[in-house]
This record gives sequence, C-alpha cells and structure tokens, in this order.
Amino acid sequence: MAAKISAHDVLELVLDAGSFVSWDTTPVDARPNEKYQADLQKAAEKSGVDESVITGVGTVRGRPVAVIACEFAFLAGSIGVAAAERIVSAIERATREGLPLLASPTSGGTRMQEGTVAFVQMVKIAAAVATHKAAHLPYLVYLRNPTTGGVFASWGSLGHITVAEPGALVGFLGPRVYEALYGEKFPEGVQTSENLYRNGVIDGVVPATRLRRLVHRALRVLIDAPTPAAATEPVPAVDIPDVPAWQSVMLSRRSDRPGIRHLLRHAATEQVPLSGTGQGETEGTVLLSLARFRGAPCVLLGQDRAGQSALNTMGPAALREARRGMRLAEELQIPLVLVIDTLGAALSQEAEERGLAPEIARCISDLVTLKTPTVSVLLGQGTGGGALAFLPADRVLAAQNGWLAPLPPEGASAIVHRDTTHAPEMAAAQGIRSLDLLRDGVIDAIIPEHPDAADEAVDFSKRVGEAISRELRALTGVPESERFAARLARYRNLGLG
Repeated sequence: MAAKISAHDVLELVLDAGSFVSWDTTPVDARPNEKYQADLQKAAEKSGVDESVITGVGTVRGRPVAVIACEFAFLAGSIGVAAAERIVSAIERATREGLPLLASPTSGGTRMQEGTVAFVQMVKIAAAVATHKAAHLPYLVYLRNPTTGGVFASWGSLGHITVAEPGALVGFLGPRVYEALYGEKFPEGVQTSENLYRNGVIDGVVPATRLRRLVHRALRVLIDAPTPAAATEPVPAVDIPDVPAWQSVMLSRRSDRPGIRHLLRHAATEQVPLSGTGQGETEGTVLLSLARFRGAPCVLLGQDRAGQSALNTMGPAALREARRGMRLAEELQIPLVLVIDTLGAALSQEAEERGLAPEIARCISDLVTLKTPTVSVLLGQGTGGGALAFLPADRVLAAQNGWLAPLPPEGASAIVHRDTTHAPEMAAAQGIRSLDLLRDGVIDAIIPEHPDAADEAVDFSKRVGEAISRELRALTGVPESERFAARLARYRNLGLG
C-alpha cells in the first residue's frame, strides 16, 4: 500500500516554488464537546495543521490554480462542518475568480464525532463543485491513499479528470468497516487505484512526482488560448482519383493503415489521455484524450483500430465513454474532434442486453445538439451505427480511402443478393467512398493519400492534424447560435438535393 503523502507535500510537488497563498481562516466552531475539543487539539499538534484540509492558490508554470488538499494526519482526513465550510469557501472563491481547481482528497470520510450533520456536508461540497463546473471551469482530482467513504462518493468522484497515486486504497466502504459489519475481509485488490483504472472508474494512476507535469499538460489544453496559426499558403486543390469504392474498402482494411494513435503521436502537440466512462466501464475500442493540433485545443474522441478485431467490436461501454467525451467538451467549452474508424458495433447478446442501440441513439442525439464546435474525421472504415454515432459534426472530413456505409459491403450483398460475392458491386451502388460522400453533402472535404495512407503513415497523420487544426480555427470564429443552426440545417436537408 502506498505511503501517505501530506497536504504540504502535494503543494510542494505541484505548485511553483513560493507561489502558494493560503485562503484558510480560523475553522468555524462546530460546537464540539470537551472530549472532541481535546481530540481536535491533539490532531492539530500531531499534524501541524488546524483542520483536515488546507486551501489556497498557487501557480503551475505561471498559471494560477486553486488547490484543496486533505491532511490525513488530522483525524484521518475526516470531513466535518469546519472542514466542509473551508472546502466550499475555497471552491466558491475559485469559481468567482475564474480559476481551475485541483482537489487532492485523502480521507476516511465523514467525521464520526459530528455524526449526521457532518455526513450531509458532502451535499454542499458536491453542489459547490457542480456550480464550479457549470461555470465551465476545470476541476481536477488527485486521489491519495486512502480515499474512502463520503469523500470518494462526492467531491472525490466529480473531476473532469481523475487520477490516483499508485497503490492507493480508494473505495466507498473502508475495509475495516466492511470486516466489522460482515465478519469477513473485503476481497483483496478491489479497492486499489490500479483496479479502478482498469475498470474505467478513474483516468489513470500517476505518482505524485508526476502530478505537476499532468496538471501543466491539462491546463495547456483547458486554459491556454489557441496559439496563433503560423502563416501558411492556401491549401491547394487536389484531384482525388476516381477509383472503385471496393479499392478504398480494401485499402482501409490494411493492418498497417495509420489510425488514431498515429494521429496523436505524429500530429498532436499536446495530449492528456483519459480512460473509461468514470462509471465502471471501459473498452479498448475507443480512445479519449485532451489534445492540441497545431496549438488548437480539443477533446479528442476516436475509434481505435488497434483495439478492434472481428471478435472485439464497439460495445455499449465504448459509446458511453464517447458520451463522456461529449459532456467534457461541452462542460469545458472546448471543441470536440471525433475520429471514425470502425468495423462496426458489436453484434452479441451482451451488447443487446446492455443497450447498444439506445446508446447509439443517445450519441447521435447528444452530438448533433452539442453546443461546442465539432469536427468529425472519417479516417478509415465507417461501418454501421457505430460510425454514425460519431458523424454529425459541424465539419466532416474524410480520408481519401475512408468510407461510410450502413453495413460492410459484404453484409449489403448478403441482404440483396443472398451472397457476399457482389460486395464490390454493392460498394459502388451505395455511394460509400469519399468522392460520393462529398458529392452527396455527407462530408465537406477530402484529405488526400499519396497514394495510400499506409505507405506514408507519418506524412498522412500530419496532413490530418493540419486539416483538423484548420477546421477548429475556422469554427471558433463562428457565433454559437449561427454554428448550431447551420449544423441542424445541414442534417435536416441532407439528401434533398
């Protein structure tokens, strides 16, 4: 189990040297009895702080950041009325001053000496966090060892980004309480940061020594304005070769075709990987990250060809993770970039019973009504509802050999011809290739391949990144109401000529 890191250690590890300014005042009087007063006095002497939490503001590489850090040495970091009032006051001040907020809980939960009135303090803390997020301000959470009880079940689980220190005990019910209540030990390895990361509850496991770097990278995307675009020559018109649709299908299926990971590696100027739905689900078929492309910030959400196979396709959890990415973009008021590259959604009993079709519907509905700028990129295969769920954006781009179809051509052939041998014919007839999609108004532009992305993976990925950056910069200059109306009109009139 991880060693305990003090609140002051967190400040020293994350903030610029000498930049911290405390916001703390004398703790409010929670009307403690004589014994409790003595406990508080001993806790202060032991910990060197006057309550279980310290708050204030400092800078991370020059950017102001509000900080809340629990001190476990003070009555196990427990939260009573005084601690809660200090936390809420700090959150409210951060909101008023327009500051991003870093919270680092470590706590056994509610302070038992204060009982129910301490327990319900979690409501006002959660409300303050919700108000902060509603102001489109970042809320970052770093869970330390241990974080349990009401703290984890309220403000410890509301972060836009949530990571934990390695080996930390993180869970709802403390193992000692569980054993006392049920007469047996809680299963080992469940309430650990690593297990929660594997199961999509938190975004990552990060040593405290790397927290400063993570916060810096996150704020570069979430706070820093887009960097001015370098002067470039106008994008020359490119003649896209008129090749059979089936050729694009075959090329899109090459195992060495670059996908979203190549795009991040070669075209993103900053990235902070996220993981899972935050609700106990994760799939390897999608990738979620904060990123910048040529200085333009975004939430990047894409289908990961490296995590897909005929036996492992997009399930409901992947779509719920996608909807988390959409919510993040809207809450943080930064653009959303979507990458389509999928064999299709899962066809299984489990997918049906866990709500695959309703999740596709919700993705489409959420995306088409999202208030933030959106750019969708058809990078490779675009099969069925799994592709459609990532499509309806303000601007839609397609790689030259990207394609979009209700079914793979073999499936369409099976329906119409009762065999798969007519797949090339169906691919041509259905208008699935990029040239057809451009003609029909489904996409806005084609990103060329010279002659095939798999043969120029780095250059192609950089070309895609440049195209994304151009679209993001153009969209951010359009008023929200105008952009939203244009998006709705686009899909309202699609197919009407």
